[in-house]
Amino acid sequence: LFIKGTRIQAELIYRAHINAEEPRTAEELAADYGLPLAAVVEAIDYGKSNPPEVAADVAREEAIMAASGQLDPNYKDHPHPRILTPEEWARLLS
Repeated sequence: LFIKGTRIQAELIYRAHINAEEPRTAEELAADYGLPLAAVVEAIDYGKSNPPEVAADVAREEAIMAASGQLDPNYKDHPHPRILTPEEWARLLS
């Protein structure tokens, strides 16, 4: 899930590549992150494959955001997430 030898998530590279507002080429991303082009291409191909691990991570993050109120339309006006109980965390992370 990370580019070998870095803390850069392959998903981050893929999302930057497909960004609707400012998509980046593999060459641009390689230069931006100081990575070999082959590693960037591999990360993009991995993202295109829609790996179940990434889908599960995204679903988990969305569930946490929903439970803590961060998806509420008014959250931007009062950005204070609700504190989740240990039981809620256990349910969301399982």
